[in-house]
Amino acid sequence: MSDLLDLRGRTAVVTGAGRGIGQEIAVLLRRHGCSVHVFDLDPGSEPIDSDYVFHQVDVRDPTSIDQAVAALPADTSLLVNNAGITRDRTLAKMSDSEWHEVLAVNLTGAFNVIRAITPLMREAGHGRIVNVTSINGLRGKFGQTNYSAAKAGLVGLTKAAARELGPRNITVNAVAPGMVLTPMSRELPPEIIERSRAEAVLNDLAKPADVAYAVLFLLSDAARMITGEVLRVDGGQYI
Repeated sequence: MSDLLDLRGRTAVVTGAGRGIGQEIAVLLRRHGCSVHVFDLDPGSEPIDSDYVFHQVDVRDPTSIDQAVAALPADTSLLVNNAGITRDRTLAKMSDSEWHEVLAVNLTGAFNVIRAITPLMREAGHGRIVNVTSINGLRGKFGQTNYSAAKAGLVGLTKAAARELGPRNITVNAVAPGMVLTPMSRELPPEIIERSRAEAVLNDLAKPADVAYAVLFLLSDAARMITGEVLRVDGGQYI
């Protein structure tokens, strides 16, 4: 293990870690010595083990977040905002609730958690925040006006927070996956998966571990001089 990637003695919060990419991130951080607290509505169908501290949190609800943050160790200095949902539909057919639900979880939820946890980071004198956005927040996607708008907003939140928190020695970055082969995405129609694969110049699609390693890097001391950046993990889909 590289010393720069050694997270022993550090405490992280990962939102939406009950399954998929978030769970992979939590597992990798724990493997690198980090104490991990999971914020999610439920631990998932295959809950991560007792090495992790689970907090039932609704990221849309500041009170729910504040209660969980109050139970965190004072030295909590790492945050991964991964919680997200989709409610895909064309613009003309999208309901008000489908629009508001996605914005509330994917964008407002990240803001809520950052606002609640950064006082701990300020007190500690350092911190690292990584927001999980999407290449569809950079390029847009048919049938995902709500999701693309939320993920684009997350890029703006990342850059603005990086400016505000940098003087406190807190870095704020984002990773932007393309299609990731999670158990959920593998259930999509084969033609959709193949269309995404055809976009990728590497002729392959990312796995959850590929995103998790990018997050690990941005949380580590190897990335201490990187802030306000968006790292795409998409096999070249965006280009």
